[in-house]
Amino acid sequence: MEYCFGPGDGSATMWTGTPDTDLDGDGELDAVRLDFDGDGRLDDAIADLDGDGLADHAVLDLDDDGSAESYFTDDGSGTWAVTVDRGGQLRWFGLDGVEHIGGPLVDFDGDGQADDRVLDSDDNGLADRAVCESPQGAIGYVDVDTDGRWDIQLADTDGDGAADTAKQL
Repeated sequence: MEYCFGPGDGSATMWTGTPDTDLDGDGELDAVRLDFDGDGRLDDAIADLDGDGLADHAVLDLDDDGSAESYFTDDGSGTWAVTVDRGGQLRWFGLDGVEHIGGPLVDFDGDGQADDRVLDSDDNGLADRAVCESPQGAIGYVDVDTDGRWDIQLADTDGDGAADTAKQL
């Protein structure tokens, strides 16, 4: 698994680690323990829970029972910007405007599978980004003005990781 850290000045270093911890409890090693917060203990971990080979979750002060003091996800930009307490919930609105509680993995697109991700980039407890995988490619939704309504739909139809279309909702 690859992961990237930087000191906050715009520079960064890529690292590679072999998973040694089961963060999501499914019996498979998906996380690398390290000292992310600088307290001198290997009680933090980064994980690749979507299986793409890149770390997308980070936890601080991981206990033996799997609970963590802080839980972060990559917001899709390569930044550990989304704080989600393990077991915590986000409020989010479906495309029909109905409010839900859950996350970070939910059934946003209504296909019966909780494989879509809601993200809270401003840490106010209300999801302002959603990412869904579909047969046509990744579909993203953005609430740009934080009013709880989705404003923009982005689509990556060729699978290269960049949006190919954007439409206002």
